[in-house]
Amino acid sequence: MGSRGRPQQSRAAILQAAVREFAREGVAGARTDAIARAARVNKALLYYYFEDKEALYEAVIDQVFGGLTANVREVLARELPPKEKILAYVGAHFDYIAGNPLYPPIVQDEMMRARRGNTTQFERMVKQYFHPLFSKIAEVLRDGQTTGEFRQVDAMHFIPSMIAVIVFYFSSAPVMRAMTGGDPLSPERLSQRRAAVLDFISAALFRHYPDPKPEGGQSERAQ
Repeated sequence: MGSRGRPQQSRAAILQAAVREFAREGVAGARTDAIARAARVNKALLYYYFEDKEALYEAVIDQVFGGLTANVREVLARELPPKEKILAYVGAHFDYIAGNPLYPPIVQDEMMRARRGNTTQFERMVKQYFHPLFSKIAEVLRDGQTTGEFRQVDAMHFIPSMIAVIVFYFSSAPVMRAMTGGDPLSPERLSQRRAAVLDFISAALFRHYPDPKPEGGQSERAQ
């Protein structure tokens, strides 16, 4: 059993168990006794590190979005042309979710809580994570539009659509598994999906110029 003598290991074990429990049961259905059992700690120790279930859930949210933000912020801070930067961001976001496939159900559950009026955590998430990330991506879109590399798109529509293309595959993995009989999260399938996501977003965003017209004729390839 975990103990106060190993605070980092015990806290990490509790958080890992909480991620699994919240992903499987949602906030309402999650039970702290189940989390404590899975983490191999007693409930008294769980409450020593986290005041209550809501405090534990807040820590899980910070782990989910803190890790993502740290990963993609580094990519978005690079000195890259807009095309390379947006593809690097998409790849980093995809890779983060691929490495943490339990995160999308937690995010979906929080969205549903917000719709029902449970907004304390959601408002904090928007201010601390969503808004800064949205602003950085919107800046890349503006830069690409200014240089003529990107089509003119509305960031308010394009960014949610782009994130949905990245994330929805993981949320729908059980459906994909039932339909195909294969494992949608296998390394091979994830590699294929990553390439498909990059291709899809490139086709939707990048401006494609027609081939130069041959002398005295039309362009050889219609746009």
